Amino acid sequence: MNFIQNLPVPENLLYAIAGVFALLTVATVIVAIMRRGKEPEDHLELWLRVKSWWYMISIFTFAIVINRTLSIVFLGLISFLALKEYLSMIPTRRADRRVLFWAYIAIPIQYYWVYAGWYGMFIIFIPIWVFLFLPFRMVLQGETQGFLRAIGTLNWGLMMTVFSLSHAAFLLVLPETALSTDYPVFDKSGAALLFLLVLLTQFNDVAQYVWGRLIGGPKIIPKVSPGKTWAGFLGGMFSTALLSLALAPYLSPMSLLMAGLAGAIISFSGFIGDVTISAVKRDLRVKDTGNTIPGHGGLLDRIDSLTYTAPIFFHFLRYFYY
Repeated sequence: MNFIQNLPVPENLLYAIAGVFALLTVATVIVAIMRRGKEPEDHLELWLRVKSWWYMISIFTFAIVINRTLSIVFLGLISFLALKEYLSMIPTRRADRRVLFWAYIAIPIQYYWVYAGWYGMFIIFIPIWVFLFLPFRMVLQGETQGFLRAIGTLNWGLMMTVFSLSHAAFLLVLPETALSTDYPVFDKSGAALLFLLVLLTQFNDVAQYVWGRLIGGPKIIPKVSPGKTWAGFLGGMFSTALLSLALAPYLSPMSLLMAGLAGAIISFSGFIGDVTISAVKRDLRVKDTGNTIPGHGGLLDRIDSLTYTAPIFFHFLRYFYY
Protein backbone atom coordinates (compact mmCIF):
# COMPACT_ATOMS: atom_id res chain seq x y z
CA MET A 1 0.00 0.00 0.00
CA ASN A 2 2.88 2.38 0.77
CA PHE A 3 4.36 1.56 -2.63
CA ILE A 4 1.16 2.73 -4.38
CA GLN A 5 1.06 5.90 -2.32
CA ASN A 6 4.65 6.71 -3.27
CA LEU A 7 4.05 6.44 -7.02
CA PRO A 8 3.75 9.77 -8.90
CA VAL A 9 0.19 8.92 -10.01
CA PRO A 10 -3.11 8.76 -8.09
CA GLU A 11 -4.48 5.38 -7.03
CA ASN A 12 -7.61 5.76 -9.17
CA LEU A 13 -5.40 6.08 -12.26
CA LEU A 14 -3.66 2.81 -11.43
CA TYR A 15 -7.03 1.07 -11.35
CA ALA A 16 -7.94 2.61 -14.72
CA ILE A 17 -4.64 1.45 -16.22
CA ALA A 18 -5.22 -2.05 -14.84
CA GLY A 19 -8.65 -2.06 -16.50
CA VAL A 20 -7.12 -1.17 -19.87
CA PHE A 21 -4.58 -3.99 -19.61
CA ALA A 22 -7.37 -6.39 -18.64
CA LEU A 23 -9.37 -5.45 -21.75
CA LEU A 24 -6.25 -5.79 -23.91
CA THR A 25 -5.68 -9.27 -22.46
CA VAL A 26 -9.24 -10.27 -23.36
CA ALA A 27 -8.76 -8.90 -26.90
CA THR A 28 -5.52 -10.87 -27.27
CA VAL A 29 -7.22 -14.11 -26.22
CA ILE A 30 -10.14 -13.52 -28.61
CA VAL A 31 -7.88 -12.84 -31.59
CA ALA A 32 -5.71 -15.87 -30.74
CA ILE A 33 -8.82 -18.08 -30.71
CA MET A 34 -9.94 -16.59 -34.05
CA ARG A 35 -6.56 -17.48 -35.62
CA ARG A 36 -6.33 -20.96 -34.11
CA GLY A 37 -6.27 -23.63 -36.79
CA LYS A 38 -6.38 -21.04 -39.58
CA GLU A 39 -3.82 -20.03 -42.18
CA PRO A 40 -1.04 -17.72 -40.88
CA GLU A 41 -2.36 -14.90 -43.09
CA ASP A 42 -5.85 -15.06 -41.59
CA HIS A 43 -6.51 -12.11 -39.27
CA LEU A 44 -2.78 -11.29 -39.46
CA GLU A 45 -3.37 -7.52 -39.59
CA LEU A 46 -5.65 -7.72 -36.55
CA TRP A 47 -3.02 -9.76 -34.69
CA LEU A 48 -0.30 -7.23 -35.55
CA ARG A 49 -2.54 -4.41 -34.34
CA VAL A 50 -3.13 -6.12 -30.99
CA LYS A 51 0.62 -6.74 -30.56
CA SER A 52 1.31 -3.11 -31.40
CA TRP A 53 -1.24 -1.99 -28.82
CA TRP A 54 0.64 -3.99 -26.17
CA TYR A 55 3.88 -2.20 -27.04
CA MET A 56 2.32 1.26 -27.25
CA ILE A 57 0.25 0.99 -24.06
CA SER A 58 3.13 -0.52 -22.09
CA ILE A 59 5.57 2.22 -23.14
CA PHE A 60 3.04 4.98 -22.54
CA THR A 61 2.07 3.58 -19.11
CA PHE A 62 5.72 3.25 -18.09
CA ALA A 63 6.38 6.84 -19.10
CA ILE A 64 3.52 8.38 -17.13
CA VAL A 65 3.80 6.16 -14.05
CA ILE A 66 7.51 6.36 -13.32
CA ASN A 67 8.30 10.07 -13.40
CA ARG A 68 6.76 13.35 -14.64
CA THR A 69 10.02 14.53 -16.21
CA LEU A 70 10.33 11.23 -18.07
CA SER A 71 6.75 11.66 -19.30
CA ILE A 72 7.54 15.10 -20.75
CA VAL A 73 10.74 13.83 -22.38
CA PHE A 74 8.81 10.88 -23.82
CA LEU A 75 6.16 13.15 -25.35
CA GLY A 76 8.89 15.43 -26.68
CA LEU A 77 10.42 12.39 -28.39
CA ILE A 78 7.01 11.59 -29.91
CA SER A 79 6.89 15.13 -31.34
CA PHE A 80 10.40 14.74 -32.75
CA LEU A 81 9.58 11.44 -34.45
CA ALA A 82 6.25 12.77 -35.75
CA LEU A 83 7.88 15.87 -37.23
CA LYS A 84 10.65 13.74 -38.75
CA GLU A 85 8.05 11.43 -40.29
CA TYR A 86 6.09 14.42 -41.62
CA LEU A 87 9.17 16.05 -43.16
CA SER A 88 10.16 12.75 -44.78
CA MET A 89 6.84 12.76 -46.67
CA ILE A 90 6.66 16.33 -47.93
CA PRO A 91 8.86 17.72 -50.70
CA THR A 92 11.54 20.02 -49.30
CA ARG A 93 13.99 22.31 -51.08
CA ARG A 94 17.73 21.71 -50.80
CA ALA A 95 18.10 25.30 -49.56
CA ASP A 96 15.83 24.61 -46.56
CA ARG A 97 17.98 21.95 -44.88
CA ARG A 98 19.58 24.45 -42.51
CA VAL A 99 16.13 25.87 -41.72
CA LEU A 100 14.88 22.41 -40.72
CA PHE A 101 17.60 22.34 -38.05
CA TRP A 102 15.93 25.32 -36.32
CA ALA A 103 12.54 23.62 -36.59
CA TYR A 104 13.93 20.63 -34.68
CA ILE A 105 15.59 22.91 -32.11
CA ALA A 106 12.13 24.34 -31.33
CA ILE A 107 11.02 20.95 -29.91
CA PRO A 108 13.18 20.79 -26.73
CA ILE A 109 12.58 24.50 -26.13
CA GLN A 110 8.80 24.08 -26.38
CA TYR A 111 8.86 21.12 -24.01
CA TYR A 112 11.06 23.02 -21.59
CA TRP A 113 8.26 25.57 -21.22
CA VAL A 114 6.00 22.61 -20.41
CA TYR A 115 8.45 21.31 -17.79
CA ALA A 116 8.71 24.79 -16.24
CA GLY A 117 4.92 25.22 -16.28
CA TRP A 118 5.37 28.60 -18.02
CA TYR A 119 2.03 28.85 -19.80
CA GLY A 120 2.61 32.33 -21.22
CA MET A 121 5.73 31.32 -23.15
CA PHE A 122 4.37 27.85 -23.94
CA ILE A 123 1.34 29.27 -25.74
CA ILE A 124 3.19 31.86 -27.88
CA PHE A 125 6.64 30.39 -28.52
CA ILE A 126 5.83 28.42 -31.69
CA PRO A 127 2.89 30.39 -33.20
CA ILE A 128 4.65 33.74 -32.64
CA TRP A 129 8.42 33.50 -32.26
CA VAL A 130 9.14 30.37 -34.30
CA PHE A 131 6.63 31.19 -37.05
CA LEU A 132 8.19 34.66 -37.44
CA PHE A 133 11.79 33.44 -37.27
CA LEU A 134 11.64 30.57 -39.77
CA PRO A 135 10.52 32.65 -42.79
CA PHE A 136 13.32 35.13 -42.06
CA ARG A 137 15.81 32.27 -41.88
CA MET A 138 14.54 31.01 -45.23
CA VAL A 139 14.92 34.48 -46.76
CA LEU A 140 18.59 34.51 -45.77
CA GLN A 141 19.08 31.47 -48.01
CA GLY A 142 18.29 33.71 -50.99
CA GLU A 143 15.97 31.18 -52.64
CA THR A 144 12.50 32.51 -53.57
CA GLN A 145 11.29 29.70 -55.84
CA GLY A 146 8.71 27.70 -53.86
CA PHE A 147 9.17 29.94 -50.81
CA LEU A 148 5.47 30.18 -49.86
CA ARG A 149 4.87 26.44 -50.20
CA ALA A 150 8.00 25.63 -48.19
CA ILE A 151 7.23 27.88 -45.23
CA GLY A 152 3.56 26.91 -45.25
CA THR A 153 4.23 23.17 -45.07
CA LEU A 154 6.95 23.61 -42.43
CA ASN A 155 4.83 25.84 -40.20
CA TRP A 156 1.85 23.51 -40.45
CA GLY A 157 4.04 20.53 -39.61
CA LEU A 158 5.35 22.29 -36.49
CA MET A 159 1.84 23.32 -35.51
CA MET A 160 0.51 19.80 -35.84
CA THR A 161 3.35 17.63 -34.52
CA VAL A 162 4.91 19.92 -31.89
CA PHE A 163 2.62 22.73 -30.75
CA SER A 164 -0.59 20.67 -30.72
CA LEU A 165 0.98 17.58 -29.13
CA SER A 166 2.78 19.63 -26.47
CA HIS A 167 -0.67 20.46 -25.05
CA ALA A 168 -0.94 16.80 -24.05
CA ALA A 169 2.33 17.17 -22.12
CA PHE A 170 1.15 20.36 -20.44
CA LEU A 171 -1.76 18.42 -18.93
CA LEU A 172 0.84 16.85 -16.63
CA VAL A 173 1.57 20.21 -14.98
CA LEU A 174 -1.79 21.91 -15.49
CA PRO A 175 -3.15 21.26 -11.96
CA GLU A 176 0.00 22.80 -10.45
CA THR A 177 -0.43 25.99 -12.49
CA ALA A 178 -4.08 26.44 -11.50
CA LEU A 179 -4.91 29.92 -10.27
CA SER A 180 -8.48 29.19 -9.19
CA THR A 181 -9.53 27.27 -6.07
CA ASP A 182 -13.19 27.13 -7.02
CA TYR A 183 -12.74 23.53 -8.17
CA PRO A 184 -10.81 20.69 -6.57
CA VAL A 185 -7.25 20.21 -7.79
CA PHE A 186 -6.44 16.54 -7.38
CA ASP A 187 -3.04 15.55 -6.05
CA LYS A 188 -0.84 14.15 -8.83
CA SER A 189 -3.81 14.38 -11.18
CA GLY A 190 -1.89 15.65 -14.20
CA ALA A 191 -1.00 12.09 -15.22
CA ALA A 192 -4.65 11.12 -14.91
CA LEU A 193 -5.68 13.97 -17.23
CA LEU A 194 -3.15 12.85 -19.83
CA PHE A 195 -4.24 9.23 -19.54
CA LEU A 196 -7.89 10.23 -19.93
CA LEU A 197 -7.15 12.25 -23.06
CA VAL A 198 -5.13 9.50 -24.76
CA LEU A 199 -7.57 6.74 -23.78
CA LEU A 200 -10.65 8.61 -25.02
CA THR A 201 -8.90 9.65 -28.23
CA GLN A 202 -7.73 6.14 -29.11
CA PHE A 203 -11.02 4.58 -28.01
CA ASN A 204 -12.90 6.98 -30.26
CA ASP A 205 -10.79 5.93 -33.25
CA VAL A 206 -11.59 2.27 -32.60
CA ALA A 207 -15.29 2.94 -31.88
CA GLN A 208 -15.78 4.93 -35.08
CA TYR A 209 -14.10 2.16 -37.07
CA VAL A 210 -16.20 -0.61 -35.45
CA TRP A 211 -19.54 1.21 -35.76
CA GLY A 212 -18.75 2.11 -39.35
CA ARG A 213 -18.00 -1.52 -40.22
CA LEU A 214 -21.04 -2.89 -38.38
CA ILE A 215 -23.64 -0.49 -39.78
CA GLY A 216 -22.06 1.09 -42.85
CA GLY A 217 -24.35 3.63 -44.47
CA PRO A 218 -23.70 7.02 -46.07
CA LYS A 219 -20.10 8.21 -46.15
CA ILE A 220 -19.18 11.64 -44.79
CA ILE A 221 -16.23 12.70 -46.97
CA PRO A 222 -15.70 9.83 -49.46
CA LYS A 223 -13.02 11.64 -51.46
CA VAL A 224 -10.89 12.19 -48.35
CA SER A 225 -11.63 9.17 -46.15
CA PRO A 226 -13.86 6.54 -47.81
CA GLY A 227 -14.17 4.51 -44.62
CA LYS A 228 -15.73 7.31 -42.57
CA THR A 229 -19.52 6.93 -42.32
CA TRP A 230 -22.17 8.86 -40.42
CA ALA A 231 -22.98 5.69 -38.46
CA GLY A 232 -19.34 5.34 -37.43
CA PHE A 233 -19.05 9.02 -36.52
CA LEU A 234 -22.25 9.16 -34.42
CA GLY A 235 -21.71 5.71 -32.89
CA GLY A 236 -18.15 6.65 -31.96
CA MET A 237 -19.28 9.91 -30.41
CA PHE A 238 -21.97 8.17 -28.34
CA SER A 239 -19.56 5.44 -27.19
CA THR A 240 -16.79 7.90 -26.33
CA ALA A 241 -19.20 10.10 -24.38
CA LEU A 242 -20.34 7.04 -22.39
CA LEU A 243 -16.77 6.03 -21.57
CA SER A 244 -16.01 9.61 -20.55
CA LEU A 245 -19.07 9.59 -18.27
CA ALA A 246 -17.72 6.45 -16.60
CA LEU A 247 -14.09 7.55 -16.17
CA ALA A 248 -13.79 11.34 -16.23
CA PRO A 249 -15.42 12.01 -12.81
CA TYR A 250 -12.78 9.70 -11.23
CA LEU A 251 -9.77 10.94 -13.21
CA SER A 252 -10.55 14.67 -13.42
CA PRO A 253 -12.52 17.41 -11.65
CA MET A 254 -15.32 17.18 -14.24
CA SER A 255 -18.96 16.58 -13.29
CA LEU A 256 -21.07 14.02 -15.16
CA LEU A 257 -22.49 16.66 -17.49
CA MET A 258 -19.07 18.09 -18.32
CA ALA A 259 -17.60 14.60 -18.68
CA GLY A 260 -20.16 13.69 -21.32
CA LEU A 261 -19.55 16.98 -23.11
CA ALA A 262 -15.78 16.40 -23.02
CA GLY A 263 -16.24 12.94 -24.53
CA ALA A 264 -18.32 14.36 -27.39
CA ILE A 265 -15.79 17.14 -27.98
CA ILE A 266 -12.91 14.67 -28.09
CA SER A 267 -14.83 12.47 -30.52
CA PHE A 268 -15.64 15.37 -32.86
CA SER A 269 -12.16 16.91 -32.78
CA GLY A 270 -10.57 13.46 -33.17
CA PHE A 271 -12.59 12.94 -36.33
CA ILE A 272 -11.32 16.27 -37.71
CA GLY A 273 -7.71 15.36 -36.93
CA ASP A 274 -8.12 11.97 -38.58
CA VAL A 275 -9.57 13.29 -41.85
CA THR A 276 -7.08 16.18 -41.93
CA ILE A 277 -4.12 13.77 -41.94
CA SER A 278 -6.00 11.65 -44.49
CA ALA A 279 -6.24 14.71 -46.75
CA VAL A 280 -2.49 15.30 -46.36
CA LYS A 281 -1.74 11.67 -47.29
CA ARG A 282 -4.02 11.80 -50.32
CA ASP A 283 -2.38 15.01 -51.46
CA LEU A 284 1.02 13.32 -51.19
CA ARG A 285 -0.34 10.04 -52.64
CA VAL A 286 0.78 7.85 -49.75
CA LYS A 287 -1.26 5.18 -47.96
CA ASP A 288 0.53 5.39 -44.60
CA THR A 289 2.81 8.03 -43.14
CA GLY A 290 5.41 5.33 -42.44
CA ASN A 291 5.90 1.78 -41.16
CA THR A 292 7.01 2.53 -37.62
CA ILE A 293 4.20 0.53 -35.98
CA PRO A 294 3.39 -2.92 -37.48
CA GLY A 295 -0.28 -3.15 -38.39
CA HIS A 296 -0.80 0.56 -37.79
CA GLY A 297 1.43 2.27 -40.36
CA GLY A 298 3.40 5.30 -39.26
CA LEU A 299 3.42 7.24 -36.01
CA LEU A 300 1.32 10.03 -37.54
CA ASP A 301 -1.30 7.45 -38.48
CA ARG A 302 -1.74 6.73 -34.78
CA ILE A 303 -1.59 10.25 -33.37
CA ASP A 304 -3.51 12.03 -36.13
CA SER A 305 -6.59 12.43 -33.92
CA LEU A 306 -4.46 13.52 -30.96
CA THR A 307 -3.15 16.52 -32.91
CA TYR A 308 -6.64 17.99 -32.59
CA THR A 309 -7.96 16.47 -29.35
CA ALA A 310 -4.92 17.50 -27.25
CA PRO A 311 -5.19 21.30 -27.65
CA ILE A 312 -9.00 21.34 -27.63
CA PHE A 313 -9.32 19.15 -24.52
CA PHE A 314 -6.54 21.10 -22.80
CA HIS A 315 -8.21 24.48 -23.33
CA PHE A 316 -11.62 23.03 -22.42
CA LEU A 317 -10.23 21.91 -19.05
CA ARG A 318 -8.21 25.06 -18.47
CA TYR A 319 -11.13 27.37 -19.20
CA PHE A 320 -13.62 25.62 -16.91
CA TYR A 321 -11.41 24.22 -14.13
CA TYR A 322 -7.92 25.69 -14.07
